[in-house]
Parts: sequence; structure tokens; C-alpha cells
Amino acid sequence: MPGSFDDALPDPGFWAGRRVLVTGHTGFKGAWLSLWLAALGAEVTGFASGVPTDPSLFALARVGDDVGHVEGDVRDTEHVAEAIAGARPEVVLHLAAQPMVRRSFRDPVATYATTVMGTVNVLDAVRRAPGDDLRVAIVVTSDKCYENRNWVWGYREHEPMGGHDPYSSSKGAAELITAAYRSSYFTADGTPAIASARAGNVIGGGDWGEDRLVPDLFRAALAGEPLRIRNPDAVRPWQHVLNPLSGYLRLAERAWE
Repeated sequence: MPGSFDDALPDPGFWAGRRVLVTGHTGFKGAWLSLWLAALGAEVTGFASGVPTDPSLFALARVGDDVGHVEGDVRDTEHVAEAIAGARPEVVLHLAAQPMVRRSFRDPVATYATTVMGTVNVLDAVRRAPGDDLRVAIVVTSDKCYENRNWVWGYREHEPMGGHDPYSSSKGAAELITAAYRSSYFTADGTPAIASARAGNVIGGGDWGEDRLVPDLFRAALAGEPLRIRNPDAVRPWQHVLNPLSGYLRLAERAWE
């Protein structure tokens, strides 16, 4: 039925047996996405430079038991290309990035190298992938990619990219890169379909990242310490981690069409 709850969920028939490469599969969202894909019957290969936290959802949920793992850095152009060529994916879901706002102030070079050049490397590897197996690539960025106008309503997809800090501007740059690659290399018949997805703040089990409000709340409660709110005047959207992940998967299904 159009508009039903089932329309928001990925189609198991589409993903069963589908070869999928997920970058950043050891991270919070990447681990959840890899688990979901494996449960749908997909043949998942993950590409990441390591596990970002200890403890981690990746380790505790034993994601590596169901997902192939390729150790590598998205900043390494040839390693990314080799991983995609070796896995022969039909769908690429690119989640690898530098995910922390305050870390971007401490290390802007690594932030831009990972989020911006990592996106270049993945899309260029998609462009150079041998054969015609690869049909869809989804680049995941953030709703922080928009130029911040400090208004009270939500941003729309046609709003200009921007960012007043390294994290936000790196996300905006990743969107511009995705649009440029799509226009330059992926318009002809037979080339992969390229799309991007932008999500807001997510919550869910297994998040041990630094500077996350809800995990910080629980850490403070367990330690009997006051919770420090870093930006008490900020207004941000929140959603459970499975909401945007279902969107990424549905977007890939529609892009395939």
C-alpha cells in the first residue's frame, strides 16, 4: 500500500545475495548498517582503517563474523581502488569520514583529507571499477553540509552548501564533489547511479563516540557527575540510527531502478 510503513523498510528480495561494499563499517552507523545488510542476506565487504572506539559496537556485536573486512584508509587512492576491484560490489555505500565536530577543530587537515579526499577516492574508484557489476554508489554526508543561516525551519535539498567550521564545510565539499562526479562521469547509459544522503543527529545502542550528547548523559549518570552541555542554545534534530540507515538502503534500491 503506498505510504505504508513497509515502504520505509528495505526490500529483502533486493538485497538477498547482493554484493555490497561499505566504507566505514567499523563505525557506529557503519556497524549497524553492516549488520542489517547481513540480516537481509547481502554479501557484505567492509573497508575501514580500524575500529574507532573501545568498546565498540563492531566488536561487541561481532560484525566481523558476518562481514568481510578489508583493512585500509580511504585517503589511500590505490588501496580504495583495489578494494572495490577485489570485492566486485554491485552497490557501494560510502560512510567513512571524520565524524566529530570538535575533532575537526583540533585536526582540520585529517578531517578534510578523510571526508573530502576520501569521497574523491571512492567515487574515482567507482569510475574506474572493472566490468559492469557496479550499479549504485551512495555517498553519506550530513545535514551540516548546508550553509548555516541560523533560521528555525529545516533546510531543503536545494539550499546552498556551506559550513563555518572544518567539519561542516568538509561535508558540504563532499556533496559538491559527489555532484561534480555525477555530472562529469556518470550520466551516460550503463554508468553507475550516484546519489548522496544527508542525515541529522542519530541515537542508538552501541555508540561510544566522543562528544555525543546521549552517551555523555549516561556516562555522567553512571559516574555520578554533572552532565556538561557544550552548546545549550543549539537546536538539532534527533532520530534513531535505523531511520537514516533504512533511508540509505531504500535510496540505493531506487537508484538501481
